Amino acid sequence: MTDAVGSIDTPDAQDEVPESKKARKGGKRAKKGPLKRLATFYRQIIAELRKVVWPSRNQLTSYTTVVIFFVAIMIALVTVIDYGLDHAAKYVFG
Repeated sequence: MTDAVGSIDTPDAQDEVPESKKARKGGKRAKKGPLKRLATFYRQIIAELRKVVWPSRNQLTSYTTVVIFFVAIMIALVTVIDYGLDHAAKYVFG
């Protein structure tokens, strides 16, 4: 049985890792001090935040309204259930 690349039984040449290339201990982190690593970390945070698609004011207003409305409905639902269970407990236990 074969696929588009070749035989399933024989590994591809790309998958083979030569024995002469071994992973170095420490990698890139071992070369930098803690302050440089911290600075790199914050630069990466800022770079990622620049990629974020921020909502417009209208979207933010509508999302906030939906969340507040949903929370109000959930508060009302929990209140009704709590009130009903309170009366049921008083009926059962006296």
